[in-house]
Amino acid sequence: MEIERKFLVDAVPPGDHGRRAIEQGYLAVGDDGVEVRVRRADDATTLTVKSGPGLVRVEEEIPIDGRRFESLWPLTEGRRVVKTRHLIAVGNGLTAEVDVYGGALAGLLTAEIEFPSEASSRAFSAPVWLGREVTGDERYANRTLALRGAP
Repeated sequence: MEIERKFLVDAVPPGDHGRRAIEQGYLAVGDDGVEVRVRRADDATTLTVKSGPGLVRVEEEIPIDGRRFESLWPLTEGRRVVKTRHLIAVGNGLTAEVDVYGGALAGLLTAEIEFPSEASSRAFSAPVWLGREVTGDERYANRTLALRGAP
């Protein structure tokens, strides 16, 4: 289960943050929002299945080897995003994953925060730098960005 809120960001906050390069491509996206994707984050490769949009979603992430990733990657042509993810502590043991998109999505920055419970999600007070909340706004879902581009 994934409990996550998403925000638009104007800039990555200053400081020395952990970061990683991410390439992800969509193998399938259903009309109901169910998605199957492959991702390379630095050297780690995964196959992920997610349920449709919303605050609470089912997510299954399965590690795959590099050979399998390379064989599936061509199937995602035209349905990809590339981004650099910055990891920023936001208090109470929570981390904002700030994504700076590249390629056709250059200039777009979003932040996602995953919560241990719906109650902690509701109690979260977002720092001002997070900007406007877009949780549940399909225009900012990575699968929509991969299929249709920036809103």
